[in-house]
Amino acid sequence: MTREDIEDKVRAFLVDDLEIDEDKIYADARLKEDMGIDSLDFVDIVVIVDKYFGFKIKPDEMAEVKTFSQFVEYIEGKCLP
Repeated sequence: MTREDIEDKVRAFLVDDLEIDEDKIYADARLKEDMGIDSLDFVDIVVIVDKYFGFKIKPDEMAEVKTFSQFVEYIEGKCLP
Protein backbone atom coordinates (compact mmCIF):
# COMPACT_ATOMS: atom_id res chain seq x y z
CA MET A 1 0.00 0.00 0.00
CA THR A 2 1.41 3.39 -0.99
CA ARG A 3 0.96 6.75 0.69
CA GLU A 4 -1.46 7.68 -2.10
CA ASP A 5 -3.52 4.55 -1.38
CA ILE A 6 -3.65 5.45 2.30
CA GLU A 7 -4.61 9.05 1.56
CA ASP A 8 -7.35 7.90 -0.84
CA LYS A 9 -8.81 5.48 1.74
CA VAL A 10 -8.72 8.11 4.49
CA ARG A 11 -10.33 10.71 2.24
CA ALA A 12 -13.00 8.19 1.19
CA PHE A 13 -14.01 7.23 4.73
CA LEU A 14 -14.05 10.84 5.87
CA VAL A 15 -16.46 11.68 3.04
CA ASP A 16 -18.53 8.47 3.04
CA ASP A 17 -18.66 7.51 6.71
CA LEU A 18 -18.31 10.85 8.48
CA GLU A 19 -20.02 12.91 5.74
CA ILE A 20 -17.32 15.56 5.63
CA ASP A 21 -17.48 17.84 2.61
CA GLU A 22 -14.62 16.85 0.29
CA ASP A 23 -13.73 20.53 -0.20
CA LYS A 24 -12.77 20.66 3.50
CA ILE A 25 -10.22 17.84 3.11
CA TYR A 26 -6.79 19.15 2.12
CA ALA A 27 -3.26 18.64 3.42
CA ASP A 28 -3.23 21.44 6.00
CA ALA A 29 -6.90 21.11 6.99
CA ARG A 30 -7.16 20.87 10.76
CA LEU A 31 -9.20 17.86 11.84
CA LYS A 32 -11.30 19.67 14.44
CA GLU A 33 -11.37 23.29 13.36
CA ASP A 34 -11.53 22.98 9.55
CA MET A 35 -13.13 19.57 9.03
CA GLY A 36 -15.43 19.67 12.07
CA ILE A 37 -14.39 16.30 13.50
CA ASP A 38 -15.57 16.01 17.09
CA SER A 39 -14.99 13.47 19.87
CA LEU A 40 -17.83 11.22 18.68
CA ASP A 41 -16.33 11.21 15.18
CA PHE A 42 -12.99 10.13 16.65
CA VAL A 43 -14.69 7.08 18.15
CA ASP A 44 -15.92 6.18 14.65
CA ILE A 45 -12.46 6.85 13.20
CA VAL A 46 -10.89 4.36 15.64
CA VAL A 47 -13.27 1.66 14.42
CA ILE A 48 -12.86 2.56 10.74
CA VAL A 49 -9.05 2.66 10.89
CA ASP A 50 -9.02 -0.76 12.55
CA LYS A 51 -11.31 -2.08 9.81
CA TYR A 52 -9.39 -0.61 6.85
CA PHE A 53 -5.82 -0.66 8.14
CA GLY A 54 -5.80 -3.36 10.82
CA PHE A 55 -4.55 -1.48 13.88
CA LYS A 56 -6.01 0.37 16.85
CA ILE A 57 -5.35 4.07 17.18
CA LYS A 58 -3.76 4.94 20.52
CA PRO A 59 -5.13 8.19 21.95
CA ASP A 60 -1.74 9.30 23.25
CA GLU A 61 -0.24 8.92 19.76
CA MET A 62 -3.06 10.94 18.22
CA ALA A 63 -2.52 13.85 20.63
CA GLU A 64 -0.06 15.55 18.28
CA VAL A 65 -2.05 14.82 15.10
CA LYS A 66 -3.78 18.04 14.12
CA THR A 67 -4.07 18.07 10.32
CA PHE A 68 -5.23 15.74 7.55
CA SER A 69 -1.66 15.34 6.34
CA GLN A 70 -0.43 14.43 9.84
CA PHE A 71 -3.26 11.91 10.15
CA VAL A 72 -2.26 10.26 6.85
CA GLU A 73 1.39 10.24 8.00
CA TYR A 74 0.36 8.61 11.30
CA ILE A 75 -1.46 5.81 9.47
CA GLU A 76 1.36 5.50 6.96
CA GLY A 77 3.84 5.04 9.81
CA LYS A 78 1.75 2.18 11.19
CA CYS A 79 1.13 0.47 7.83
CA LEU A 80 4.36 0.86 5.90
CA PRO A 81 7.65 -0.71 6.99
